[in-house]
Amino acid sequence: SGGALVNTKGELIGINAAIASHTGSYEGYGFAIPVNLAKKVLNDIQKFGSVKRGFIGVSFSELNTDEAQRLGVTRTTGLYVNELVDGGGAEKAGVQKGDIIVKVEGTPIYESSDLQERVGRLQPGDKINITVLRNGGEKNFAITLKADAPVKTAAVSKSAEELFNKLGASFKPLTSQEKAKFKVSNGVVVTQVRPGRLFYETDIPVGSIITNINKQPINSVADIDKAITNLRNGNLIITGYYPDGTSFNNMFQVQ
Repeated sequence: SGGALVNTKGELIGINAAIASHTGSYEGYGFAIPVNLAKKVLNDIQKFGSVKRGFIGVSFSELNTDEAQRLGVTRTTGLYVNELVDGGGAEKAGVQKGDIIVKVEGTPIYESSDLQERVGRLQPGDKINITVLRNGGEKNFAITLKADAPVKTAAVSKSAEELFNKLGASFKPLTSQEKAKFKVSNGVVVTQVRPGRLFYETDIPVGSIITNINKQPINSVADIDKAITNLRNGNLIITGYYPDGTSFNNMFQVQ
């Protein structure tokens, strides 16, 4: 991780950030930070001494068939707005809870990274244009990014958020019935897997059970936060069970 990713012309197109490996060796699926985002980070550090991040001020669910059914909506792509930050850019612009974000700067959104990558290029005070679906029609909003993300007691740290993005999965605690089915006393169940991310590329599907990360028992998202923010040597060992009950023990290299 940290090495240059170049195209066939020798041009820098990204910075290698992680590798997904079944064996723990340096082979498998690689992941990289786009060069435009890396440039923004470099420029911020040179100019301000730290990275300046802008936030639109919403929490959302990434829509797919299952999530759309759970939320009672017909659209299966886009980002469903669950909550708005009081005084945040989205609220001030007129975005409402229940809106579905379908475009950013006129480009269709299919997953959360489509929005996050665009926002990641910008700084507080910059404007970003989004299109939402509301009551069957589209509405456009120009949102001014705010400097601070919402702080909640249950929120994970920034480093954990970055690793959650690399894992590409969402989780919920196990029910007593699920514990009995898999004959485990602890764990979380994978509720969503994003294509192209670590869980997807290493074939950890929705319905899998995560019982331990780096030998630490997992019972909640907070436990995952604690485990992945205390990595040693970038090694992330995830232990659990596939939906059919088969056990797995996968190692990732994450830096």
